[in-house]
This record gives sequence, structure tokens and C-alpha cells, in this order.
Amino acid sequence: MARNRIAGKDPKYPSDARRAHIEGRVGLEATISDTGKVEDLCVSQGPAMLQQSAFDAVKTWRYKPFALNGRPVEVKTMILVDFILR
Repeated sequence: MARNRIAGKDPKYPSDARRAHIEGRVGLEATISDTGKVEDLCVSQGPAMLQQSAFDAVKTWRYKPFALNGRPVEVKTMILVDFILR
């Protein structure tokens, strides 16, 4: 899935979460349309302090359309966003 991403913003580490040393993975359920747009996005798991940043970034993402038998198709997927302090 990640290799098909062609555009969009990277998530920003929330300053409150950084100060609190919060790390983790946010899972988002999404539908990728037959045009590659992220639709029906919702957070399904992850630290509360990181969820909004992940959501805001992922909603800007665009993907190379997925194909089945050479035709673009809609795909339901789970997108995982990792936040790691460095």
C-alpha cells in the first residue's frame, strides 16, 4: 500500500505528545477510491494524542489507483502511521 502513495502531507508530531514522550502507531480505516483519493477515513486505534495528526495527514494522501483486471477499483484498507521520537 505505501509504495502506491504518490502525494500528500507527512504527519507532524504533535508538540504536546512530544513533550509527554508519547510514541505509538495510529491505525486508520480508509477507502481508496478508483481515482486514488482517500475516502471514508476513520481512526480505529492508537494513542489519542497522535490520532488527529495522523488523520489530518492521511486525508491529504493520494494513491496510484489499484487495478483489477486492468481496471481501477476501490479498495478498503488499514493505514498505519508510526510516531517515533528521535
